[in-house]
Amino acid sequence: MKYIFVTGGVTSSLGKGIIASSIGKLLQSRGYRVTIQKFDPYINIDSGTLNPYEHGECYVTVDGHETDLDLGHYERFLGIETHKPNCVTTGRIYQNVIKKERRGDYLGKTVQIIPHITDEIKKRMLFLGESGEYDFLITEIGGVAGDIESLPFLESVRQLKWELGADCINVHLTYVPFLAAAKELKTKPTQHSVKKLQELGIQPDVLILRTEHDIPEDVRAKVSLFCNVQKEAVIQSRDVPSIYQVPVRMKAQGLDSVILRKLGLNPDDTQCDLTAWNRFLSMMENAVQTVNIAIVGKYVELQDAYKSISEALLHASVYNGLRLKLTYIHSDTVLECGAENTLCGFDGVVVAPGFGQRGTEGKFAALKYTREHNIPTFGICLGMQCMAIEFARNVLGFADANSTELDSATTHNVIDIMEAQKTVTEKGGTMRLGAYRCTLKQGSLAASAYGKAEISERHRHRYEFNDTYKAEFENAGMVFSGLNPESGLAEIIELPANKWYLGTQFHPEYSSTVENPHPLFKSFIAAAMKN
Repeated sequence: MKYIFVTGGVTSSLGKGIIASSIGKLLQSRGYRVTIQKFDPYINIDSGTLNPYEHGECYVTVDGHETDLDLGHYERFLGIETHKPNCVTTGRIYQNVIKKERRGDYLGKTVQIIPHITDEIKKRMLFLGESGEYDFLITEIGGVAGDIESLPFLESVRQLKWELGADCINVHLTYVPFLAAAKELKTKPTQHSVKKLQELGIQPDVLILRTEHDIPEDVRAKVSLFCNVQKEAVIQSRDVPSIYQVPVRMKAQGLDSVILRKLGLNPDDTQCDLTAWNRFLSMMENAVQTVNIAIVGKYVELQDAYKSISEALLHASVYNGLRLKLTYIHSDTVLECGAENTLCGFDGVVVAPGFGQRGTEGKFAALKYTREHNIPTFGICLGMQCMAIEFARNVLGFADANSTELDSATTHNVIDIMEAQKTVTEKGGTMRLGAYRCTLKQGSLAASAYGKAEISERHRHRYEFNDTYKAEFENAGMVFSGLNPESGLAEIIELPANKWYLGTQFHPEYSSTVENPHPLFKSFIAAAMKN
């Protein structure tokens, strides 16, 4: 079992998750079994309560764990499923240690950062590797070397490098800025970052230099000399138009071979097969026709809030032979400026997920416009619930239709809470989280897109469609094309009278990958192309 720890320096947002995913993809393409995990320094127990404006989307695993969005990158790049152990926070570490202390597990000893916190971290870092299911375990450490929050994680990495010996390496990602006034690249930030890591007892085995400009050989040699890293292990990661080009760029510089040699493996024993990956890149680069899609949401100021949706739309566009032009529109803007002024001219519209009342009236306005003008429309989670409410208001005539979440005083609650169908979360609330089965109605748009009758998709929501009104919806032309086989809860609704008008209670975007685009997104983009 081999362990790779990916750390970062100089600044955040350099792309540790993309580098970790790219390393995993290259090793996977050689036939190795790979998984990736993220250790985040925040004290939240999970990502479920984090503000999407600050942290981007909350990604949900099949077993219902709310995680950092980097796990989405792991799954999209490697085509694997991640689970609760793949994402660990400082909060979860401290929670476990405090529970043990309260139970008396430490037998009266003084509980300290070292060894008790670091031992718990190391236990979590090794857990997936001890399963016997993988050849490589890649661990991304959140934050930047030098951050006080990351120190226990980095100390644990230091200890494991000694304990695991030749089976463990550190890949350190730093930044090499270009100073326009001096017209030169500066390596000093990288040198200081490595020095900080060395002060913590960690010597990087591989350095990856994030940059906007090519780094000449003499500059790499300088970095190698001052950072005690072999020259061939100093790799540049220059900005590229698409994150999916990163594995190919890393391969061209021999990153996978360097890693294998440092872990005592012969790179000549396996061959790297990126055929399917390169086919995707070729289709993406050679697409000519453009499809124009709008995402109507309430968190559009930070596009990472809808990261999985935008990536799923890209995957689907590529496999339809199209270039994706994506426009983010705040739902309040639709209400303030009018749906026709904001949505006219788009080939398709996605009404995005969200929580709470703010912005929903704008979503209702957007859905009324796209439904009446027969524009392909995809409602996801709250987007699907808004579809139901808009339909109830403007087709069924329930002017006060709303959701229990949005307005508990309404007469006609189209989306109503159903406590018996909820799972109590660690936060004490009720929510349907993780993968649930869904049976598709024969002959429906959903069944045609999936090509099968039984599916399983991931959820993250509190409220369900109120079956009291199901018959009225059906009589007015709405089809409930997906139902949970155990509870009968509505999972998919669609309007057959429209070109493509479909909403899902679940989040299909979570399971779209580079090599296996999600069928609903493919069907949606195909309809938008014809619009």
